Amino acid sequence: MEDLNDIYNDIIMEHSMNSYNKKKLENADFCEIGHNPNCGDEITLEIKLNGDKIEDMAFTGHGCAISQASTSIMIDTLKGKTVQEAKEIIKTFIEMIKREITDESELEKLENAICFRNISHMPARVKCALLAWHTLEEMLNKK
Repeated sequence: MEDLNDIYNDIIMEHSMNSYNKKKLENADFCEIGHNPNCGDEITLEIKLNGDKIEDMAFTGHGCAISQASTSIMIDTLKGKTVQEAKEIIKTFIEMIKREITDESELEKLENAICFRNISHMPARVKCALLAWHTLEEMLNKK
């Protein structure tokens, strides 16, 4: 039987190799560039709102497998949520990475993004996993 870490790694690999969220978004309402100077990851996040709901989101740019997968999984997780729900999920994700939240029931709202829970054991990758989440948080706070 596959253990959870293998399943998590499969999810990360799948998203880093074929991200259907990686594209230009027509008529985006907001656009924000996220940059990680340490490893050269750079993404442009675009978001389309319908009232208070995130109707669509996409990204372009380049970076390591972790940053690309994290961005794609974040988009899957947050699409269809309200801005307020998205902010709460972003906060939970960041706190999971910083190991401030370990409660399983709290982490359930992260859906597949929970696959990054062990990234905290790899300090060099933490910024890669957080890049999109911090970028989106900045964008939503400006809105």
